[in-house]
Amino acid sequence: MTPLADPAVRRGEPARTSFRALGTTAELLTADPARADLALEVLRAELAAVDAACSRFRPDSELSRANAGAGTGRPVPVGALLAEALEVALRAAELTEGAVDPTVGPAIAALGYDVTFAAIARNGPSPVLRPVTGWRAVGWDPALRLLTLPAGAALDLGATAKALAADRAARQAALATGCGVLVNLGGDLSVAGRSPDGGWRIAIADDHGAVPTTAGPVVTVHGGGLATSGTAVRAWRRGGRTRHHIIDPVTGDSAPAIWRTVTVAAACCVDANTATTAAVVLGERAPGWLRGTGLPARLVRADGAVHRLNGWPPDDPVGGLR
Repeated sequence: MTPLADPAVRRGEPARTSFRALGTTAELLTADPARADLALEVLRAELAAVDAACSRFRPDSELSRANAGAGTGRPVPVGALLAEALEVALRAAELTEGAVDPTVGPAIAALGYDVTFAAIARNGPSPVLRPVTGWRAVGWDPALRLLTLPAGAALDLGATAKALAADRAARQAALATGCGVLVNLGGDLSVAGRSPDGGWRIAIADDHGAVPTTAGPVVTVHGGGLATSGTAVRAWRRGGRTRHHIIDPVTGDSAPAIWRTVTVAAACCVDANTATTAAVVLGERAPGWLRGTGLPARLVRADGAVHRLNGWPPDDPVGGLR
């Protein structure tokens, strides 16, 4: 999912920049080019803060220190940003009845994703699979910001923290600059402030790193969030089978690849990403569950068949979501 460089952009309407962050590509579009440097400063600061709080790949992150305390019975105090990320993750688990569960840390590590994606060995032996601990076993005191994890548990906030970073960065950059801002973090996209005339045009694709093109589906977004989750790009093999990064908490394995991609629009990126992740985990039950949310959604099966729900526009012509 990529903001298109349409003729309005080339005339100098929004300014665009991109760079690597949080293990993916961060894109920033600023409606007023004169304020792009300030927006970029805000975005970089937010991503650095989220990485320091929520990364499971950094031994010095707050999350890593909290995971190291699992099973000790001693509550671990956490800072305000990790506390917000934890509450977002636990809310996602509750809303999806556990389909999106932050305690998948040991499961995803067992599949080989215990290092950054770039460093994963693309082949390996069969993993030992077991159901995850479950989000209800997490001890969390929001008033005191104290976290207690049972033995064997480890949190992975990957399903929600990147989306939260997009929402926070877009909101803060729009406030700082007084203009419209779009933040896209590897397919987790958030819009804040006044959008350009005609809205932000977004190309939908399996791979957020693909060159944007009007040949595929394009939607116009004026506010809120848009997220795409998929099973085709972040994939590797273990035990002779293809695995991917979206875990079914019931099995501890990668969710069956019923859907190649799921894209959802919502009032914020966190809600959109929660829905897309849940849909991949739910598999064949996803369309019924998504209809119940009322959120516009586009699902692509492994064979390429497309399903559109809740007012998602046709792929051709270009459609607007809000």
